[in-house]
Amino acid sequence: MNLLLLNPDDFVSSSVAIIRDVRRCEHIQQIQQAQIGDQLKIGALNGLMGKGKITHIEKSDSGLHIELECELTQTSPAALPLTLVMALPRPKMFRRVLQTLSSLGIKSVYFIHSYRVEKSYWQSPFLNADDVHHQLILGLEQSCDTQLPEVHFKNRFKPFVEDELPEIIKNKTALVAHPYTETPCPMSFNQPLVLAIGPEGGFISYEIDLLKQQGFEAVHLGERILRVETALPFLVGRLFG
Repeated sequence: MNLLLLNPDDFVSSSVAIIRDVRRCEHIQQIQQAQIGDQLKIGALNGLMGKGKITHIEKSDSGLHIELECELTQTSPAALPLTLVMALPRPKMFRRVLQTLSSLGIKSVYFIHSYRVEKSYWQSPFLNADDVHHQLILGLEQSCDTQLPEVHFKNRFKPFVEDELPEIIKNKTALVAHPYTETPCPMSFNQPLVLAIGPEGGFISYEIDLLKQQGFEAVHLGERILRVETALPFLVGRLFG
């Protein structure tokens, strides 16, 4: 945790916050080993960042409470001009992908169905709103960001691509990562982009053709076939590095 994120209900006034949950309290005391008078790097969720001075630590039957005097004056890092469209990953990988996209500064993501996405993936408890929120928070804490990404789930490929995607890619460049094309992925991109990433094994030909009909260009990453959790940071680094 490189940034202590504060939720709206943590604030008891505009400049005072009280941390009550076990995870953050234990991190402050056991990992950071902070004491009264120490300053922590903090940020208000979807707000500003700054410093928080520990003014009070209380242990009681209800648990540990840590009070902070907050000074929030800094803006969070700029978001990437990127909208991500990604085939829903395997459940265990899904959590890692959420943390990765959140830490990279991606603020809009659509998880979609694909021929190679098993239908059982959509029943995973990891898609629960609270669990998704938690993984995104972990990514923000890691990268020192406060702006929470928007995550959408679309479990029907064709209706999403034909009915919703045209508006999403309007006035943007649209690329789809595909290992079986001759066009290499561009580098050092500096304009709004929609990037589609398929499942393990990639999108099937029918899906690639449908995406191309909507204005996507297929690009490759080289000779190696990468796992989704590897392809995502590789693509972002190449496009916006």
